[in-house]
Amino acid sequence: MSFGFQARIARRFDEEIRFFKGWIHGPKTVGSIMPTSLTAARSMASLIDPASGLPVLELGPGTGVITRAILARGLAPEKLVSIEYSAEFHARLTADMPAVNFIRGDAFNLALTLGPWREQTFDSVVSGIPLLNFPMEQRVALLEDLLDRVPPGRPVVQFSYGPSSPIAPRRGSYTVAHHDFVMRNVPPARLWVYRRGI
Repeated sequence: MSFGFQARIARRFDEEIRFFKGWIHGPKTVGSIMPTSLTAARSMASLIDPASGLPVLELGPGTGVITRAILARGLAPEKLVSIEYSAEFHARLTADMPAVNFIRGDAFNLALTLGPWREQTFDSVVSGIPLLNFPMEQRVALLEDLLDRVPPGRPVVQFSYGPSSPIAPRRGSYTVAHHDFVMRNVPPARLWVYRRGI
């Protein structure tokens, strides 16, 4: 067994332990007892455009699985703005990936949380927030805010465990499309894409 393989297994185990602890202490803000699979993370990251010149906004990075998939797509770390609610996750993320712009705060209050980034236009948004734990009006308000922060036609991609979109369609405001169903995730996950102006 190679050292690289052993290191990957050790990191994955460490991520699972940290994620489980986060779920125990804050089940409303951590949507599962297991972190997102690499397969799901890569599928979400496939929707960003590293060549756009714009930064990417990530919500709910958790242990950083999706963050690493975004960086692996070729986005420079300084072009990634990532909002994490958990103090424990935020501290570990900033230690592991110091060049990424990690912000500890509430994604449902972006005008405050984004600080100097509040007027920034982003290429796209990648969200791992467990939206099913929040009221529908809060989910819709978040999505509308996110779509205001990306160019027309660019995606907001959302991770979810439910069988249908976690955000209700709103005719005339945005479109909803099923992007992927990832069996290689515990539990299996669905990925949804929201766009405006297409």
